Amino acid sequence: MSFVRSLGRHGVRPITVSERPTASGFSSRYSAESHVVPDPAEDLRGYEDALLSLAERPDVRTLVPMREADVFALARRREAFAEHVSTLWPSFEQLRAVHDRRRLVDIADGAGVSTPETQLLSEVDDWSENRIAKGRYAVLTHEYEPSVPPRKLLDSGSTRYLEAGTEPDVGSIRGEMRHDPIAQEFVDGNEYALWALYDDGEPVATCQKHQLRGWSYAGGTSVYRRTVRIPELERAGCALLDELDWHGFASVQFKRDVDSGEFTLMEINPRVWVSLPCSVRAGADFPLYFWQTANGEPVSVDAEEPYEEDVATHLLRGEIAHLTSVLADGESFVDPPTLTTTVTEMAKSMYRPRHRNIDYFSADDPMPFVRGALNVSLGQMKKAL
Repeated sequence: MSFVRSLGRHGVRPITVSERPTASGFSSRYSAESHVVPDPAEDLRGYEDALLSLAERPDVRTLVPMREADVFALARRREAFAEHVSTLWPSFEQLRAVHDRRRLVDIADGAGVSTPETQLLSEVDDWSENRIAKGRYAVLTHEYEPSVPPRKLLDSGSTRYLEAGTEPDVGSIRGEMRHDPIAQEFVDGNEYALWALYDDGEPVATCQKHQLRGWSYAGGTSVYRRTVRIPELERAGCALLDELDWHGFASVQFKRDVDSGEFTLMEINPRVWVSLPCSVRAGADFPLYFWQTANGEPVSVDAEEPYEEDVATHLLRGEIAHLTSVLADGESFVDPPTLTTTVTEMAKSMYRPRHRNIDYFSADDPMPFVRGALNVSLGQMKKAL
């Protein structure tokens, strides 16, 4: 929604697209028109064809990769899209290098960026240290994993925590994840990210995030985050994107080691980040920067003060998920906080100056927030039934 609203307020009328007729973006006053398209998880080719059909319209200038499915579809058929619109997203080879987390670690090592020890799960023969198992690929597709049907785009599986001293059932994990995932050493520390827009290997704009709460108490998708400005984080993120000769959006995810203070790479999200409202609220208007860059217009970013520091936003449904994870006490190497501590910290953060901002809520465009809340409520009701 931040993308639609930002462009709308600058006089651009975006087209919104989703496989769900009830998508919250369809309700925005800034959306010029809405289109229901095939679900990329079930009909990837049909989804690509629908996007290409929109790109062929003379009034469409570019497309924006909001999700992994979007950037995969756009990168895979980049040449076809380039005949009609500006393609401000990575090539398929660049995307594959980022989506393959094992390969990304090798690239980061070459760029001098700290990485966790990483192996394929099937290659591990020493279980004396805590490790996490997660998908080798950000998404599972036929191009990455031949066993996946050509028209499918699947989730690569949830993170598994592998405790030191216990050899896991490797075969079972590989079966559940439908491929040979990676096993990484566990890095204890806070999560940070460098948000960036690149144009042919050159940074257009960057902004930095410190994650204060994730979808789970152990981490995950950011639900409460603030802007920061740390030179070491900027250097590490840009070094990797420079090495990739990056093009388009990227959120470079790190953990800051509690002992050394070093930023260790976790992954790259090669698309618009979930926390976009935070950067926009802080003055880093990435939707506008994207539109200007895609159209060959100059982008004006203050070199001394590119955005405000210590501006925070909350994803409300994510805060609820975080609270639920504390109650559930799920699998993790991190001890959960007490319920009292969690609720107290949530209440404080909602009233802290510059931190009391809610993602997707806007007084002049309230319906997407209402529609999103209704979608979540109906989804929970269906699960209960």
